[in-house]
Amino acid sequence: MDLGLSGRRALVMGASKGLGRSIADALAAEGVAVAVSGRNQESLDRVAAELQALGAPKAVGIPADVAEGAQMDRLADAAVAALGGVDILVLNHGGPPTCSALEMKQEDLVTWFQRIVLSPIRIANRLIPGMRERKWGRILAVGSTGMVQPLPGLALSNTLRASIVGWNKTLSAELAGEGITCNILAPGAFATDRTAETLAAAAAKTGKSIEALVAERSAAIPAGRYGEPPEFGPMAAFLASDKAAYTTGRIHIIDGGAVRCV
Repeated sequence: MDLGLSGRRALVMGASKGLGRSIADALAAEGVAVAVSGRNQESLDRVAAELQALGAPKAVGIPADVAEGAQMDRLADAAVAALGGVDILVLNHGGPPTCSALEMKQEDLVTWFQRIVLSPIRIANRLIPGMRERKWGRILAVGSTGMVQPLPGLALSNTLRASIVGWNKTLSAELAGEGITCNILAPGAFATDRTAETLAAAAAKTGKSIEALVAERSAAIPAGRYGEPPEFGPMAAFLASDKAAYTTGRIHIIDGGAVRCV
């Protein structure tokens, strides 16, 4: 299927690896010019070169850290300068450490509120005016299935990502009549570094081996396995296309059937 994305321009945050990289790959293969961000310039330069080999007419790496709000302004401006504008914004970042609700600390809530809520909203607000001028835009936030079914041991993530759900739904209604859609991609268990970190933490806490935990968790997924990153990005590419122009304000779950609610 030709998604008609050739000529569009995207900024993909947290794109040096994992699910962010999967989205960047899928957009590049559709002919989208891509700016990728992360904290390591060397990794970003390598990714940019690989994206061009996949089909991106232009790809650049721009370092930025979501822990610093002011860097979001610089990232947005640098992406616009490099690409001539940003039509597709992918909000993606690392997740907070594991903890129970009773273990949450005030300082951790403040630290991760900046990364999960304030920085994504700040950069979106910086780029939305350009989308409104062009009467076309896509905002995609990468979240978690914890947004619809809170995950044990991920209290910080469950708590803070709920703010993005409310923001996305509110924003989508405000922009729907201007050709701009706002959607959330909620991944379940994928074979990423983030998953490896949570598995290691669970193994240390329970005394079980990582292999035993993987087998246990895979058995709870109807698909019977963890997802692979290349299975994630194509959904983002579809939601960024004109073929998904009537889909907005939604959470799109990609989890092998693990979430039990309807």
